[in-house]
Amino acid sequence: MTTNNTRLFKKPLLAVTITLASSQAMAAGFQLNAQSATGLGRAFAGDAVIADNASVMARNPAAMALFDKTELSLGFETITTDIKVKNATYTSVNGIGAAGPTTGTQSSNYDDAGGTSVAPNIHLIVPVNEKFAWGVNAYSNFGTSTDFGDDFVASEYGGETDIMSLNFGLAGSYRLNEQWSFGAGLDLIYGKGTLKRSFSNTTYTGPVLPPAADGGITGGLNALNGRSIVDIDEADGWGVGFNIGTVYELDENNRFGLSYRYSPEITAKDDKGQEIVLPLPDMAEFSGFHKLEDTKFAVHYSLQWVGWKAFDKIEFGGAASALPDSAYEWKNAGHISVGTTYYLNNNWDLRAGYMYDIAAQDDLKSVSVPDSDRQWFSAGFTYHIDTASNVDFGFTYLLGEDVDNVNESLGVTSISATTRADAILLGLQYSRSF
Repeated sequence: MTTNNTRLFKKPLLAVTITLASSQAMAAGFQLNAQSATGLGRAFAGDAVIADNASVMARNPAAMALFDKTELSLGFETITTDIKVKNATYTSVNGIGAAGPTTGTQSSNYDDAGGTSVAPNIHLIVPVNEKFAWGVNAYSNFGTSTDFGDDFVASEYGGETDIMSLNFGLAGSYRLNEQWSFGAGLDLIYGKGTLKRSFSNTTYTGPVLPPAADGGITGGLNALNGRSIVDIDEADGWGVGFNIGTVYELDENNRFGLSYRYSPEITAKDDKGQEIVLPLPDMAEFSGFHKLEDTKFAVHYSLQWVGWKAFDKIEFGGAASALPDSAYEWKNAGHISVGTTYYLNNNWDLRAGYMYDIAAQDDLKSVSVPDSDRQWFSAGFTYHIDTASNVDFGFTYLLGEDVDNVNESLGVTSISATTRADAILLGLQYSRSF
């Protein structure tokens, strides 16, 4: 691929690489909270401090100090996305006459670009004594797939995206006194992705023209059909981050948690030597938990900030070094969530929650990465098998919004559309204390 060609492919390629860069998926900016079925059932409200099982260490390492027994949690989430492109018009050059290029248009609606992914998790917390505890965990920060298929008219703006990541964590906590606890941890993050885009439906049927006449496309516009824009197959790489946190306990029924997570850059590389350097966003979260006196109810809430502005530049190297490094800035965003738990009896806990999630994309929109403000409607339960073990189930319906005026152009083709992304998330988890 020549430099003249690749300069035209900048926007869709960057949109694809942004999805790989996200540390989590399917909330705003394709973020996903996938560490706990318990948290999923309450829209992750209060999850940096509730500490009802070992998965809390993924949100706040200081909360490990709230356990006096060894705790194990393991489970998985499924993420089923429903991605639609509607009111879409695809335009491409279909000839060049004396007056210049002529264009043809066709509908490019698509309603089946989503898919289903599975994100597993496991967490272990081991108290050493009344002051110290340590823990290890592994969970998927990102797991999603979109495939627009060969029948999508604007394939250079859609194509295939198959992304996953794994976070391996090691953390410790220290209880200073009855009120204050502190924690810190290291994160080893593995990312892997397949990204494919190509021209497959250009309508140009005229003669082969020299590059000066057809916008720099070597071989003429009619040589575009079938030409690959990007073909990165199972690129993978590693990065190292860290997290810190604190918990303040007013009493046994009221506590607050605050945590911060530093996320690294990951350099992903495939077998062909194509390389992408991806900056991940930092995150901060504040949570509260309050069990109401003389009732079976508790209320909890979270406020999370995500530093999506880290995407100031996407860099390419190796065999992909001909691709232009360029800015694709998102805005800092986050979410607010509220929830409640009802402790029905010794066997059953019921929970529900609501989250409002703010979109990370700003002025630039993308067909392949539909993003909007989103609402989470969540419910779940815990069934206590005995005093030491339980099973959790969580359900979330994630409702996106129509994003109008999505416009992308490669010079010789363009698309205008409305996009929407909804999702259903299911989680199942087993926890045990020893």
